[in-house]
Amino acid sequence: MSSRSEQLDVAHLDADAFYVAVELRRRPELAGKPVVVAHSGARAVVTTASYEARAYGVGSAMPAARARQLCPQATFIEPDFSTYREVSRRMMEIVCAHVERVEVVGLDEAYLDLRGLLAPRAAMRRLVAEIAGTMRLTCSVGIGPNKLVAKVASDAEKPAGFVVLDREAACARFASSPPGLIPGIGPKTAARLAALGLHTLAAVASAPEELLTGSFGPNHGRDLRRRASFESDAPVGAQRKVVSESRERTFERDIADFAALCAELARMSRALCESLAARERAGRTIGIKVRLDDFTTITRARTLARPTCDAETVVSIATELLREYAPPRPVRLLGVRVAGLHSSTGEGAREPHEEGGAGAIAGSQAQLSLPVVS
Repeated sequence: MSSRSEQLDVAHLDADAFYVAVELRRRPELAGKPVVVAHSGARAVVTTASYEARAYGVGSAMPAARARQLCPQATFIEPDFSTYREVSRRMMEIVCAHVERVEVVGLDEAYLDLRGLLAPRAAMRRLVAEIAGTMRLTCSVGIGPNKLVAKVASDAEKPAGFVVLDREAACARFASSPPGLIPGIGPKTAARLAALGLHTLAAVASAPEELLTGSFGPNHGRDLRRRASFESDAPVGAQRKVVSESRERTFERDIADFAALCAELARMSRALCESLAARERAGRTIGIKVRLDDFTTITRARTLARPTCDAETVVSIATELLREYAPPRPVRLLGVRVAGLHSSTGEGAREPHEEGGAGAIAGSQAQLSLPVVS
């Protein structure tokens, strides 16, 4: 159990197989069957899969062609991101009605500050029940003394899990788990840890500090040791502000024709500006993203004196940025972004300045070209 100095006052709520769950609301006859949400192109990847499809080895970010080989009987559904965003918005409204401080970190997940609630665990069970009853979505919950424990706990018993752990219990439960279980420890870091003979979280947590700092540097090395021990002091922050929106497309065949690239860039720019205008949003920084056939990826951006959501302005600048770059090889992926967003009606006009030029657009960005959801 937790001590008085280690209150279990952080929860992580994660909707189970969110995109699939939204699709099943429209197609309930698919419940209990393998379902995969993925585009149909030759280079498409799996957005998410039902747990029935996962039993066949299908996973997020896997090439859709491979998923079809592993589970040919699965029903494949084209993603509908506009619907997913709307369902997410309504779900998070319910969350915020139950808990005062919420940090939304994706369409399907959020951290909740449980301090001040008289019965936090009962409150979370009521929240999960309300989401299930009104939204027909199941959620998994992890509760712990910090965000790190809560996040790992919410993943431990999906779907519909409800796991409560203090730090000591988390260390014991996941001692033999690979380091990649911890958010922030990616495949490359895990491989470097394995090269040091550190294959489990317990091994990393007990490794000599000088071994880790010598291999990863003083800051990263110490941070790895703390993370493996489930130590974290990151607070539950306020809901993150959307500072950019983007559209991007991976082509089924690489495109070398500049006119064809410009036409696609114009189409995406107009769709993006239509979305911004509908929500009265505008931004000062316009950027493009180009990935070549050899996977070289560049971004270019330009910051204007005044915010805009005018389609022709965005098309013109995005096209000019593409012309200046002059892709030296066929293009695999193309994208456009408007950043530094605020209300086009004049509210919140004082946004932090974002540097333009030949670099990536800075800042924490919530994009509409959505990441894979697990």
